[in-house]
Amino acid sequence: MAAGMLHTDLRERLVLDTGAIPWVASPESGVWRRMLERAGAESGRATSIVRYEPGARFHAHRHPMGEEFFVLEGTFSDEHGDYSAGSYVLNPPDSGHAPWTRDGCVLFVKLCQYAGPGRKRIVADSARMEWRPSGTPGIAIKEFYSDSSHPERVALIKWELGARYPHHSHPGGEEILVLEGALVDEDGRYPHGTWIRNKPGSTHEPHSPEGCVMLIKTGGR
Repeated sequence: MAAGMLHTDLRERLVLDTGAIPWVASPESGVWRRMLERAGAESGRATSIVRYEPGARFHAHRHPMGEEFFVLEGTFSDEHGDYSAGSYVLNPPDSGHAPWTRDGCVLFVKLCQYAGPGRKRIVADSARMEWRPSGTPGIAIKEFYSDSSHPERVALIKWELGARYPHHSHPGGEEILVLEGALVDEDGRYPHGTWIRNKPGSTHEPHSPEGCVMLIKTGGR
């Protein structure tokens, strides 16, 4: 495998236990990463779990093709504000910042995964959002972002105990990070910390016997 290349074939289905992936040092002291997918150098396409030790900082940098992150633990900060656990931020193409944390934090981060200019910055604190009906019994949603022109959608999904979603397809692919509980489909059981990348055109019929909360991204490929 070429340097800087990891799980780059989007036609490949991936199921990763993020807790079992070793932490790798970033270019900045006190900032560590668990690599899930990566294409290219430091500024290339990437999906990672990122951990900042207390007091850690990252030098000022730009995101030519955008960035999105979801705060899993602690509080992440930059010159634009503070983002507590449960916060989702979309920084559009050519945005920049110099982030840090006072007490430490863990993030789910995606880089260089946008179709081009025209994106607007989004900051959403899921703790302040209400769960809304999804249209499927036992499943509720907090939507962070959607773009019907691609289409692309990022949201939190909550499954009540025993909830089931009908068999369906994902023409543009789907990514899931299980945050609580466990999700199940025809191919297996996915507990807390599992990251799933379902390829474009894939189908499944998921359910959650014990209930779960997950971060989901559909389309955008």
